[in-house]
Amino acid sequence: MTTAADTAIDQALAEAHQRFTDGNPESLRRFEAQTRYMPGANSRSVLFYAPFPLTIAKGEGASLWDADGHRYTDFIAEYTAGVYGHSAPEIREAVIEAMQGGINLTGHNLLEGRLAQTICERFPQVEQLRFTNSGTEANLMALTAALRFTGRRKIVVFSGGYHGGVLGFGDQPSPTTVPFDFLVLPYNDADTARVQIDEHGADIAAILVEPMQGASGCIPGGRDFLQALRDGATRVGALLIFDEVMTSRLGPHGLANGLGIRADLTTLGKYIGGGMSFGAFGGRADVMAQFDPRTGALAHSGTFNNNVMTMAAGYAGLTQLFTPEAAEALAERGEAMRSRLNALCEREGVAMQFTGVGSLMNAHFLRGEVRRVADLSAVDGRLRQLLFFHLLSQGIYTSPRGFVVLSLPLSAQDIDRYVAAVGSFIEAYRPLLLSAG
Repeated sequence: MTTAADTAIDQALAEAHQRFTDGNPESLRRFEAQTRYMPGANSRSVLFYAPFPLTIAKGEGASLWDADGHRYTDFIAEYTAGVYGHSAPEIREAVIEAMQGGINLTGHNLLEGRLAQTICERFPQVEQLRFTNSGTEANLMALTAALRFTGRRKIVVFSGGYHGGVLGFGDQPSPTTVPFDFLVLPYNDADTARVQIDEHGADIAAILVEPMQGASGCIPGGRDFLQALRDGATRVGALLIFDEVMTSRLGPHGLANGLGIRADLTTLGKYIGGGMSFGAFGGRADVMAQFDPRTGALAHSGTFNNNVMTMAAGYAGLTQLFTPEAAEALAERGEAMRSRLNALCEREGVAMQFTGVGSLMNAHFLRGEVRRVADLSAVDGRLRQLLFFHLLSQGIYTSPRGFVVLSLPLSAQDIDRYVAAVGSFIEAYRPLLLSAG
């Protein structure tokens, strides 16, 4: 049954869509033209939103400009890959220098070894690693390593987990998920995990988990839960794989290291490539030895795994810009910003909160603790859309799902503007937010 609140939300969203359409004719024109050649004018599903997505024309620092000439402050930062902002001079110069020596060199090159060393020294649980072109590939290869190393077939994953385009989980794997033998358990439920790991222990090759679930809404894993997975994997002889594609930016040495929990394998991606296509998987030397072409049994190919642009950009980014000290400072800025936002929501008495860790957070329209994706089942997605379009109207570019990502070039004034924009959103839509959650 349609309620008065439903009608009010639908009307507010229709008005927001109309204002957006009226204000972005060039993005609309480009979208409609490109549907001829790409389904939905799209090659990356997360970038689509109704009625049509903005076409971004350029970026500089923490700013973006769309095809209609509007300027936005970037609070999504390429879904965590853009920690350096846009066109950082240090990275641009490193890429240009690398390209001057040739792009596709068909061999080991001068750049990959130093990036590998830098990453292993930054993340001490990674004794050895191999490069890929994405976090998706990194997770697939880590799972392959675990299957081979243990001789087992079952993989424990968690509802709400996302480990790449072919490794997404609700209560069950999504239709595009690769057909491995998955056991899907509830996130942040240490007791269930212990029971199920012991019951299926003889068949479990790997436990794959994000220390904070990102795509499901920045849901931090409790230390007791993650420690239970570490203990369980050790107990039954499985490998614990921490997917830190997103979370490695959340502390000087990654989120898991900050919690004091060591995985057998770790997967990386996103920002570590300096804005270029990047992924890596690594960990215990005895597990990674399977990929040693001198003695190992596993082949791992990829034409662009060690491409000079990523190798150069990644090294410049980690050594000149996103140092351990810079990672810690950005995490502290994010903690302070999320505290301000939650204090604002509480003061205004609305059903709205921001969850997350450090420089990553997500808006949710409900009251109460969020420990797993099932806790978000009552959230009205239309409110997320209203927030997204309101922020756009305030010159703030973020995610339609309420995801917020901080980058190095963002200023204190930019953060003040974001908090103020959330305040004006609450003022504009207060009746709808009081009835949410």
